[in-house]
Amino acid sequence: MLHPAPTTKIDPTLARGTILEVRRATATKPAVVIVEFPNNSYKTELMIKGEIEPIESCVNKIVMGRIFAQARRIDVPQAGGRKIDPCFGPPRRVMGTVVAVDPHADVVVMDAGAPVILSLTAPGQKASQFANAEFIACDVLPGASFKFVQECEKSNA
Repeated sequence: MLHPAPTTKIDPTLARGTILEVRRATATKPAVVIVEFPNNSYKTELMIKGEIEPIESCVNKIVMGRIFAQARRIDVPQAGGRKIDPCFGPPRRVMGTVVAVDPHADVVVMDAGAPVILSLTAPGQKASQFANAEFIACDVLPGASFKFVQECEKSNA
């Protein structure tokens, strides 16, 4: 069941979602968290940036955190919507509108159904080339991550 998005305003770089599962690191795989976002059925798998314990204590709870990814090359398509592709698993492609640009850190924040902080890696591309509300799309490198900020409330799930 899709739960409606909360209506309280938050920092546009913060993603608000429900922690569905936490997998601890193994000898061959890093620790990951599975996060679900309001108003969609995404179950996005992200590497954990920071300590795992606060996230483990928030399974089935709504939390706020930041999603970080490295953009291969950002394009400006003529059509599309907000999405994280694939819907289940680690992100490989994101599309959405620019909600913030930090030219000093060379990052672009995109609303792709959840805010994604994109570090630019393509030669010659700079964050200053993009403007707020511009529609963009890009492939992301493996290793997109989630940094826990705070617990919000209990989920209705």
